[in-house]
Amino acid sequence: MAKYLDVHPENPQPRIIDSVVDTIRKDGLLAYPTDSCYALGSRVGSHDGITRIREIRRLDDRHHFTLMCANFSQLGQLVHVDNNVFRAVKSATPGAYTFILPATKEVPRQLLHPKKKTVGVRIPDHVVTQTLLAALGEPLLSSTLLLPDEEEPLTQGWEIKERLDHQVDVVLDSGDCGTVPTTVVDFSAGEPEILRVGAGDPTRFE
Repeated sequence: MAKYLDVHPENPQPRIIDSVVDTIRKDGLLAYPTDSCYALGSRVGSHDGITRIREIRRLDDRHHFTLMCANFSQLGQLVHVDNNVFRAVKSATPGAYTFILPATKEVPRQLLHPKKKTVGVRIPDHVVTQTLLAALGEPLLSSTLLLPDEEEPLTQGWEIKERLDHQVDVVLDSGDCGTVPTTVVDFSAGEPEILRVGAGDPTRFE
């Protein structure tokens, strides 16, 4: 059964955050709030975490995983960003955007798009997520908590606990965080291509 942890949305309790970090470092799978909607998260190098996320969401190997980063410095270690892309991405972070970019050698191969060798990265604008990333000290492998054959992500912590009780290890609940996933912008070819319109304003990349 999953642990259900109720965390304050503006002043997350350190003991709760530390407990979640401990679970992640032991290759646990987390359901957690972000600035767009709930997501599934695990340690970047966790083969078990990747497998479980794929099983829950029924993802194929073409799915772009997202690496949730605390800041731009961390993001820059994971993807190649030229000057033009740097300015565009920097101006939109933190925020509800996911950027598809060529990955560096720091990213495990199983997270990459098999042909493009790209990965999704983002910097969230959410107190609980940022506190968690700061305590973890490294990026978090992440994927929107959108279940197969459903049109909208799960939005209530209690419902996530109820439906995924035997599939995740921790449900971190800080209240409502919306139902709209991030806007996804592909910069892998140098020019922005909007792959999904979501919570982030897409007009700045059009």
